[in-house]
Parts: sequence; structure tokens; C-alpha cells
Amino acid sequence: MNLKLLSYNIRFGGLGREKALSEVIKIASPDLVVFQEAIHPDVIERLSKLTDMPYWAARKDHSIGFISRQEVSYYEWHYPAGARHSFLEIVPAESESRIFGLHLSARFSKWDERRRTREIRSLLEGIKRHQEGFHVLVGDFNTLAPGEVLELHRLPAWIRALIWISGRKLQRETIQLMLDAGYVDVYRNMHPDVKGYTFPTWDPHVRLDYVFVPKAFSDRLTECEVIVEPNESVRAASDHCPLVSQLSLS
Repeated sequence: MNLKLLSYNIRFGGLGREKALSEVIKIASPDLVVFQEAIHPDVIERLSKLTDMPYWAARKDHSIGFISRQEVSYYEWHYPAGARHSFLEIVPAESESRIFGLHLSARFSKWDERRRTREIRSLLEGIKRHQEGFHVLVGDFNTLAPGEVLELHRLPAWIRALIWISGRKLQRETIQLMLDAGYVDVYRNMHPDVKGYTFPTWDPHVRLDYVFVPKAFSDRLTECEVIVEPNESVRAASDHCPLVSQLSLS
């Protein structure tokens, strides 16, 4: 069984941008969309109807929600200790595979990076019982991978000030923690020489959105791409470019 998975941060709930968002989603033609900043359930319901993806779930003021073309046998929000956002566990019908949608704390400073590492540790502890089976961690990690260049001059002044105050160097602990835990950064694994920027849509220069799978299952992913076209719709829909992956659940 194959599943086309789309991860999409829809910025402030997507209110008023449903048409542009649905256009981008329909062009990608996914089976399952995991949203971040899906804080308005009525928006997710409208997107479900506009994209002909009848299964959906969202909670008011919860960041993670989803729409699905295929039936979902189980989903549940979990609340790691100390995390700003809950994460969402999704189990597609007729499958034992699990999709974990997450949205880590935002902002660039060493203090925020420490918070993100605490969130990831708590999440990994919470899903430890699933470590032996195939599962996917997908979403907006709000951080940079080790070795990736951050063009400070392109960041807003307030972010540059935060980095300066917190030690003049942006720490890269969160993604390294994922790698050390035995996960593969799917996009980077498939595209070692492509930047893959996902943010912001009007001037992409940062990769914040990721898909991770356990190293033992890295061959289950056959595609991972950043969606940048049609440019006008992508820019109108959100500040994040969505990330699409093709994976085998069996």
C-alpha cells in the first residue's frame, strides 16, 4: 500500500486563504495532508470539501490537523511534557504504520533550540513503543539541520537580535538529536546537494520542514520534494512551501 503524504504549515490557521491552499493541495494530489497551524477546524473542514478528501480532524487552537482521501482507522493528539504544541498520531486504515505530525516551538535563539530538543526528547519517549515498526515523523521543526547555511542578513532584524543576544551563533541540536536517535532526514538523504528551502514562500532561504523515518525503513520512501509551483498560488496560500513524500506502508 502506497501513501502520498503532504506536510503543510498553513500560517495562522489559513482563514481566508482556503481557495489558494486547496489549489496547492489539489496540484500535489496527496492521499493524506498533515497540517501545522490548523487552529481553525472550520477551515480544515472547508479544505476537506474543496479537495474531495472526506476524512478530516482538527481541534480549535491545536496546531496539528489532517485531511485524508483514504479512511483513517485511528488518530489521537498527544501532549508531551513541556511542549508548546500537541502532536498528532494518525493510523491509515488497513495499516499498522503510523504518521506522527508535529510542530515544534518557533523562533531562533539558543533558548528556543533547547526547548525544541526537550520537545523532541519527550515525543520520542512517548512513541518508544512504536520504535520497531514503520512510522513517520513529519512537520515544521522550526530549526536548521547541522551544516546548513543560515543567511543571517536575510532574516528580520528582531530574529538577528535574538541570535546575537543568545550567543551570536544558532545552535543545531534538534535535528542532530533525531539523527542520533536513528532517524533519516528523508529530503536530505534523497537530495544531498539541493538546498530544499521551505520558508518563506516569497524569499525561500531556510529549510524548516522535515520528514523523518527510522533508518531501517529508509527504503520505504521513494520521493520527497518541496512544492514551489505554481508560484503565485504557493505564495498566496502560506508562508511555508509544502513538502510532499511518497511512501510504502507495507
